[in-house]
Amino acid sequence: MFSTDIIYDVVVFSVGDTKSGSKMGKLQLKDPNDDSLLNCILWEETLNRLDMKLFRSGNKLRIVSGSFNEKYNNCLVSALELVEEAMTGLTDEQTKYYYDGILSYIEKIENEQLKSFIKNYFSQHEDKIKVSPAAKLMHHNYIGGLLVHTFECCQIAESVVNTVFQRVNKDNLYAACILHDIGKIYEYTVDTESGLIDYDDNFTKDWLTHTQFGYSLCMNNGFKQVARMIAAHHGRTEWGALIDLNDKDLESSVYAVHHIDDLSAKFGKTNVSMLK
Repeated sequence: MFSTDIIYDVVVFSVGDTKSGSKMGKLQLKDPNDDSLLNCILWEETLNRLDMKLFRSGNKLRIVSGSFNEKYNNCLVSALELVEEAMTGLTDEQTKYYYDGILSYIEKIENEQLKSFIKNYFSQHEDKIKVSPAAKLMHHNYIGGLLVHTFECCQIAESVVNTVFQRVNKDNLYAACILHDIGKIYEYTVDTESGLIDYDDNFTKDWLTHTQFGYSLCMNNGFKQVARMIAAHHGRTEWGALIDLNDKDLESSVYAVHHIDDLSAKFGKTNVSMLK
């Protein structure tokens, strides 16, 4: 039965257009009591009455008014109440910790040309890198999320580079982990007040995906193998990869960042509340 006693966690939220041209919100909530998911729809009239800050990932909400289906896994929501507001992103202390952590992995790169290139790029784009999310919906979708995701990838790489990835050049592996999502500093916009994330329309005028950006950045600066590892990190062309890992006769190194990235996205610190 419908109950206003349940306090849900916001998982993801997006707004799209209906066939009639009106706006429709899609909100996924999680019941922390049993981790069950509730998929919600909010019509434009409801969206116009609500503050978009309500929908930040990690917020705790109560459904004040809504109509559920028979299985109680879908709901047409007409009123919500904010119970507890999530953090918008990293604290200054956390930002310094993760940024400095990534710089420490850059220092592990022995190829001076590659090391210098990455250090200069981070120095030139430090402000953007420090606030960028790693995704809009799927993982690390908060201010500074890209820092956390990148640092996690470097940590995973360090833990396996001398075991299962022995045939992978260590310098290239660290570089690809650090740069595989660098295009996201341009792909997304983030409101540093509300924490809400959206796509930057200007990015798609010049680039297909952040993968293409990272690949081009490395190729244009002479780091071909790093570029190829970045090109394959989404695994399949239908998932945004430029190199499909189903192709035959690929060098072993192109598989590495895909698996590292996937581990961080699925099992890393995906929500900012996990960093407390």
